[in-house]
Amino acid sequence: MKVKAQLMDEPALSRALMRISHEIVEKNKGAENLLLVGIRRRGEPIARRIRDNIQRIEGVSVPCGSVDIRWYRDDLSTLSELPQLRKAELGYDVTDRDVVLTDDVIYTGRTARAAIEAVFSCGRPRSIQLAVLVDRGHRELPIRPDYVGKNIPTARTELVEVRLPDYDNETGVYLMDMTGD
Repeated sequence: MKVKAQLMDEPALSRALMRISHEIVEKNKGAENLLLVGIRRRGEPIARRIRDNIQRIEGVSVPCGSVDIRWYRDDLSTLSELPQLRKAELGYDVTDRDVVLTDDVIYTGRTARAAIEAVFSCGRPRSIQLAVLVDRGHRELPIRPDYVGKNIPTARTELVEVRLPDYDNETGVYLMDMTGD
């Protein structure tokens, strides 16, 4: 795989997350009932950055958890003959909260669907919203994010790679060519 283009550098990524943070606060008329839930892996540091932004904007500390969606995937039966469903552990009560799921990239919508199911396994939130850094299109499910940092039309032979210091020792968003040409 080779890099075709850098789509966002660190300052652009930070601005996008700050804009998303403002939009979340505006749509929810404050931050008092919010619960941020990052989808593992790269959704977790994005949730933390949004939490920190909201702290600066509103002066409110928003709870921030994470969810591992692997037990809620719709392809579990292809991974194992006897898949085991496990209850998600968010670390916070979701009942009557406005939950904002965060992820780095939305593509088919299947990860978001699994994350929604995981949240419901923990209780009944008042609402579930979705914030993503990048929307690359090609949805297979009728799922649309509420907050988007950047819309990037892609080909199916391309990959959007979000690099964050927690995992990659750099910050940026790159368009990758999967054909190897």
